[in-house]
Amino acid sequence: MQTIPSPVKRVAAKTTPRLVGTGSGAEICEFRVPEIRDLANRLRFAPQQGRIWLDDQRMMLMHVSSLGALRQELIESLGAETARGIVTRIGYQAGACDAEMAKKLRSSCGSYNHFLAGPQLVSLEGIVHCEPLALEIDVGSGHYFGDFALIDCAEAEAHVARYGIGEEPSCWMLVGYACGYTSRFMGRPILWREIECKAMGHDRCRVVGRPVEEWGDDAREDLRFLQIGDFVKWTPAPPNCPAPHARVAARAAASQENTFGMVGISGGFNTVCHLVKKVAPTDATVLFLGESGVGKEIFSQNLHRLSKRAKAPFIAVNCAAIPEQLVESELFGVEKGGYTGAVASRPGRLERADGGTLFLDEIGTLSYTAQGKLLRALQEGEIERVGDTRVRKVDVRIVAATNVNLCEAVKEGTFREDLYYRLNVFPIRVPPLRDRRDDIPLLMNWFMQRTAKKHGKTVTGFRERAVDAMINYSWPGNVREMENIIERAVILADDGGALDISHLFTNGEDFHSNTFVMRRNGGLLPAAEAHLPGEAPEGGLPALADTEARMLRLALAEAKGNLSLAARLLSISRPTLAYRLRKHKIEA
Repeated sequence: MQTIPSPVKRVAAKTTPRLVGTGSGAEICEFRVPEIRDLANRLRFAPQQGRIWLDDQRMMLMHVSSLGALRQELIESLGAETARGIVTRIGYQAGACDAEMAKKLRSSCGSYNHFLAGPQLVSLEGIVHCEPLALEIDVGSGHYFGDFALIDCAEAEAHVARYGIGEEPSCWMLVGYACGYTSRFMGRPILWREIECKAMGHDRCRVVGRPVEEWGDDAREDLRFLQIGDFVKWTPAPPNCPAPHARVAARAAASQENTFGMVGISGGFNTVCHLVKKVAPTDATVLFLGESGVGKEIFSQNLHRLSKRAKAPFIAVNCAAIPEQLVESELFGVEKGGYTGAVASRPGRLERADGGTLFLDEIGTLSYTAQGKLLRALQEGEIERVGDTRVRKVDVRIVAATNVNLCEAVKEGTFREDLYYRLNVFPIRVPPLRDRRDDIPLLMNWFMQRTAKKHGKTVTGFRERAVDAMINYSWPGNVREMENIIERAVILADDGGALDISHLFTNGEDFHSNTFVMRRNGGLLPAAEAHLPGEAPEGGLPALADTEARMLRLALAEAKGNLSLAARLLSISRPTLAYRLRKHKIEA
């Protein structure tokens, strides 16, 4: 294993960086920085939706001058120390997210190709160009050393524009990114430091990273910027407290995996979760509003689970499924002989939910008469079974849900105004899936894994065009529709294969792609045009000849008709290119 250069001295840049592979006894090998195309192909632009996607993460473009203004506002409002901590932790979060993306896209590509996805992702995101000067990775033994040059860093540029040249490094967010990415990659805390910076007058920025314990006692000086909690004061963590990187990682994971047993990361999803957690400990009546299929019943079940009534029954009733003549007996119960056919006494839903929660789904479909009887029971807290004279006390929390606009129903006279106000104590609106598209990739993977396990199949994931179609589809049936579509796709897909459009949209669903992909020259191309010609309408595989002809035309277009350049782009000789052009009758 090569000697680790001192992080406080400049090491001459190597023309060929070196990598120590994973596993015991790994030998030093030379390498080249891998192609970035596999990462660039995951970048999608959807201007009609106001969204940019990098794989399953929503991104945004930001003016470098705006970043500088934000940093200045933080520094002047909170002080440089606090501002640096906030910006560093933002970078850590981004690095941890990109590490998960790299794991998914390059985990089978070898250690160094896998790891270098992070430096390439920050380049793809327009932040900086990274050049590895030295790199040693041995995940098995926990050894890591990295030395990277940061060329044309946007963060340093923003800082210099506001404050000029100073005595302190300024790439706080990038250092945090490196810490988050490498710590997640290595499975142990890796600390990075910026030892050269354009904000200090150097011609480029440079960072060095290695395990925390190898930095010695002065690591505490840097670790304080990665603490979660108090932004101003930092106190050493007790011995049994998780390391800073573990707490940050746990917090990052909490945005996707939560106590609700559901997945989501969008603002709309998290707002609903927040409201549910706030109201759960109380006995307030809750009214879930939203379209069919958005998950109102699941949220109501979790509200009950988080409440003080969690150990008592949760009883659900679909009001639309109960015939009007049976509403009273279903809700309040019936005594033997109460009506013809009542051969035994039976408690109603309210009585069965005593001490717990009664969920009234589709409450807007109840008849006007049934609404009056329900209102009295809710107000008085007592019921009478059909055919009985005995009054029974019940202690029930009511949670209702509807996809009907109850305000309009009240105006139209189809829903009782007094019942509406009795139910509308704490309304929670669950947004439709088309308004929280950030959740779509997470839900796709969640349903795919769950249904594959259910049906005993192995599915590798989704093809890119399938992801585009899923993100752009309007989802009129919301989460319920997605679950059904993916289950159907898992059943149709070959074992060990990936889900494609032909597996997903088989029932006449109207979907389209309005996203743009990035070309090799950095320009944008409509995703629909990027698909290969000759594809079957349902998204089957194109013919090999059509694929080759498409590649030839794309190379000619990119080379602007220059056959020699087009041949180099395709990694073939010029005569071979000329022969294939004649074969496919393509004019140069």
